[in-house]
Amino acid sequence: MCQNCTRREFLGTTAMSGLLLGATQARGETGTASGPGASLPAKVRICAIFAGTPVPADRSWGVCEEEISAMRQRLTEVEKKLGNVAFVVGRAATAEQAVALMKRAGDDAPVLAVNLCIGGLLRVSKPILESGRPLAVFSAPASGHDWMYPFRWRREGKPVTMFTSSDYGELERAARLLRVIPLLRHSRVIVFHPLRGTPPACKADQIKSRLGVDVVVVPQKRFDEVLAGVDPGKAQAEAEQWIQNAKQVVEPTREDVLKAARVSLALHQLVEQEKAQGLAVGTCMGWLARGFPCLGFTRLRDSGIPASCEGDMDSLWTMLLFGTVLGIPGFQGNATFDTAKNAVWTAHCVGPIKMDGPDGGEAPYLLRSHSEIGGGVVPEIQYRIGQKITRTKLVNLDTLLISTGTIREVPDKSVRACRTQIVTEVCDAAKMVRNWGGGVLEGDMMTLLHRVVFYGDHRDSARHLADLMKMRVVEEG
Repeated sequence: MCQNCTRREFLGTTAMSGLLLGATQARGETGTASGPGASLPAKVRICAIFAGTPVPADRSWGVCEEEISAMRQRLTEVEKKLGNVAFVVGRAATAEQAVALMKRAGDDAPVLAVNLCIGGLLRVSKPILESGRPLAVFSAPASGHDWMYPFRWRREGKPVTMFTSSDYGELERAARLLRVIPLLRHSRVIVFHPLRGTPPACKADQIKSRLGVDVVVVPQKRFDEVLAGVDPGKAQAEAEQWIQNAKQVVEPTREDVLKAARVSLALHQLVEQEKAQGLAVGTCMGWLARGFPCLGFTRLRDSGIPASCEGDMDSLWTMLLFGTVLGIPGFQGNATFDTAKNAVWTAHCVGPIKMDGPDGGEAPYLLRSHSEIGGGVVPEIQYRIGQKITRTKLVNLDTLLISTGTIREVPDKSVRACRTQIVTEVCDAAKMVRNWGGGVLEGDMMTLLHRVVFYGDHRDSARHLADLMKMRVVEEG
């Protein structure tokens, strides 16, 4: 049991019976980590179909050869930029030709269809839709009239989305989104009990069915063994790096930082050993004696591995989805409101330093004690004032709660709440208070409270992702 978890026990009390069921199912047959899983595929194959026949450049409704060449060049650039997608490109004017292209791409390949003329998409759509493959349609202005159908197919329950734009950059966004489902099917996350969140998000069978991800439970003994094997010299170097790069070390001692550095390295080793794409720890409030995991969560998120504290599985899946699409980490945190400033606070004692992604710059930070416990070491990160953000959460594995805002305040040194804080101006804070959860979220206090913040306005990408994964989007603000 946690040594210092009075508040967390209160947060989780109302939902523990259902969550224990989810935790039990997450164990699988053995209840323990069973050895490394398969690595992610080096490339996700995407079937790119130019649907129909081209038209002359100076008349009619459609796309000409020069435009097709430009689009194909952009697809080549997207392959190089993303690194983990490979397009299988071809033309199809008939359903039979579309079937042949999909067969060449492989059974799991999603489809990117570019409409070339009136009826081009319609003539190839039947076998694509019947295959159940995620389908993203690119329909340039005046390329035909087929744009009227994809969102009708979506309303019929098909995994379809569409980009109606002259911007060929949308082909990159389509590729980012289409790669998500194949990558999730090869992903696995490791967890430490207890798991918390909406019931579906904690149940291994529903997670596998809905997202394709494997959940592996790590017993505490396994982590203790990894922790005991951490190289003391590497732990000392990790601790010194944290101290040297901090703007200020306020409360923590060097021993606090050293213990946290050991835990950080152990978590990283465990993720590498298990070839995991994510991590959730439900007992983090009880780790003070051995070293808080918050610095480790920060390092993992900065390297592209979602790490969720308090066993929050909804936040874990949110970070995994958006990280796969966007290549950036999320700031998981608690919310509180200030309607006098039309603002929402997000606060937590852990977050990524590299909110722009693994290759981005680092935000400045202080090293502080944990706000509620009063001991250990956590980062107080000072995020970018003026930055547009998206606040979101995948709940029940089928609904994305979402809102946007702009960071207006970040404290020089936090006084109350959790250490890392942002105050974001929103469209209508009073309305957001009333609509918190969008009428679709139930659960204990933590489940209701947490959201994940990402740099940038990603509402459109969230809607497209929801289309492809048969989810819905609910705006909270």
